[in-house]
Amino acid sequence: MMNEPERSIPSLKKRIYQQIADRDTVSKAELLSSSRLTSSTLTRLLEDLLAEGLIETTGLGPSSGGRRPILYKINRDYGYIFGLEISRLTSTLGLFDLQMNPKSLVRWRMDESITPARLVEYAARLMRSFLKDHRIGPDRILGLGIGAVGPLDRKNGVILDPLYFPAKGWAQAPICRMFEEETGFRALLENGANTALIGEQWSIRHEKIQHALYVHAGMSLRSAMMSYGQIVHGTVDMEGSIGQMIIQTDGPRLYAAGNYGALEALASVQALEKQARTQAKMGNSPLAEKYRVSPEQLSFEVLVQALAADEPAVREWFRESAVYFGVGLANLINVFHPEIVFLGGALINSNPMYYETATEIARKNTYYYPAYEPRFSKGELKEDAVVTGAALIVRDQLEL
Repeated sequence: MMNEPERSIPSLKKRIYQQIADRDTVSKAELLSSSRLTSSTLTRLLEDLLAEGLIETTGLGPSSGGRRPILYKINRDYGYIFGLEISRLTSTLGLFDLQMNPKSLVRWRMDESITPARLVEYAARLMRSFLKDHRIGPDRILGLGIGAVGPLDRKNGVILDPLYFPAKGWAQAPICRMFEEETGFRALLENGANTALIGEQWSIRHEKIQHALYVHAGMSLRSAMMSYGQIVHGTVDMEGSIGQMIIQTDGPRLYAAGNYGALEALASVQALEKQARTQAKMGNSPLAEKYRVSPEQLSFEVLVQALAADEPAVREWFRESAVYFGVGLANLINVFHPEIVFLGGALINSNPMYYETATEIARKNTYYYPAYEPRFSKGELKEDAVVTGAALIVRDQLEL
């Protein structure tokens, strides 16, 4: 086996660090087997990582006939990372160590007052509070990862022209520059759907999943795909394109720029709210009177309450929405053929019936079923998937 050229040592060091980070503990023999490096090169890399405090030894592993092997793990307190989710309904800030253990997490609702400037101000204040609570100096922070609603200019850290934010000012928001100026921490931007998938795949990393799909059903529909362990990025950043998948050619459209019969017009929080308000205005639904709100105040929260109370009409609206969502999900599965499909968002979590109906419809409309059947999951991290994945993108770009 040929020695690796000296100039590739930094990239090799990063690769070995990543392999250790992706496991709880690992021996040198396991690293040799997976890295295909010479023993001398690997020894030098491990010595460098130990000397720099990036990894540490953690006792001895079981013997396979000879000496018990030294086990390595990453030093979780080498530095810390902030992760931030920016979405239309709620946003979340987390402080993580390098093993992705959350030290603090705060979630808040987004409303008409939370402009980009207000969000940056509020989140920066929380960051300072987290650091004070845990007695961590700002110099220990390795960066801020942001998982946000798209479309985005990821390279320049800009939220471009998102729909449905309660507050104004989110178009062309240079969110990374704003945070860097306010906090002094390097900021990286990625789609929230992508960071959710990164987070969920990391949470079951021992399963070595290579091909995965994530679909978020909430105020809008968002999706992300992973192939051979890497997020699939298209030519343009449009995570919400799944919402414009045409399900019913002569169907409604949600807003003036959308497709007729698009999935989001049939299966989204806004579609359900629109349906409930229309029925109330036409006098076909007693919900507004029963819950003492005007037809325009029939929000998703009210509909979830009515669903929990087993209101027949509301249950049927949610069931129809789940059927349409399942058809759209089957279309994605038939194109991509993932091993696992993660589902998240307000609709998925509104009631067990929604998830069960949607996955049943998707399963039955999957080509090659039952010979091929992807696994469906609400994920391990659930509502913390986006913020965890956002922190992971910072860790994965550590300069070693």
